[in-house]
Amino acid sequence: MSVQERKQRERADRERLIVATAREIAEKQGWDAVTTRRLAESIEYSQPVLYSHFRGKREIVGAVALEGATEMAAALRAAAARTRSTRTRVTALARAYLDFAEQNPAVYDAIFQLDGGLVFAMEDTPEPLKDAFAALLESLGPVAGDGVHPDLFTEVFWAALHGMATLTRAGRLPPEDAEARISLLVERLGVL
Repeated sequence: MSVQERKQRERADRERLIVATAREIAEKQGWDAVTTRRLAESIEYSQPVLYSHFRGKREIVGAVALEGATEMAAALRAAAARTRSTRTRVTALARAYLDFAEQNPAVYDAIFQLDGGLVFAMEDTPEPLKDAFAALLESLGPVAGDGVHPDLFTEVFWAALHGMATLTRAGRLPPEDAEARISLLVERLGVL
């Protein structure tokens, strides 16, 4: 291995460490607890080393969002692959989405609530974000119905799930009714 390859590997390892540490702190204490000073101390590197990877917290949030979107896409596809009927697949997809949001609140916020410098629904949207949407579209597009654009149907379903996730976490919706909400959503949006 050349010196250059070793340096690139070490740089990539440091970057993964920064992202993992930011994510860990955010999941335990919230995003306000994630500061460049605290990250530098936690990973035992100086702040200039941290800034050589990321220009600041915003880019770190973006990196966590991209990593999280990749994980979310995998979780959604895994849930959909375990079922055969359309209704159970869409129900499993909804459950997997809400479970991901509940189990990874800081990551979910990084993807959907915080400014990570990422663009959505544009040509230059990063691939992990496009792929997370595609993971929804793969199961939802085929059930959009006649005259309904599959992307639009997927956006409406996603918006409903996002609302359920954020309102439940904020204590605005009782968590014990989650299954009833999922059933109602799947039924009323005409998924057979």
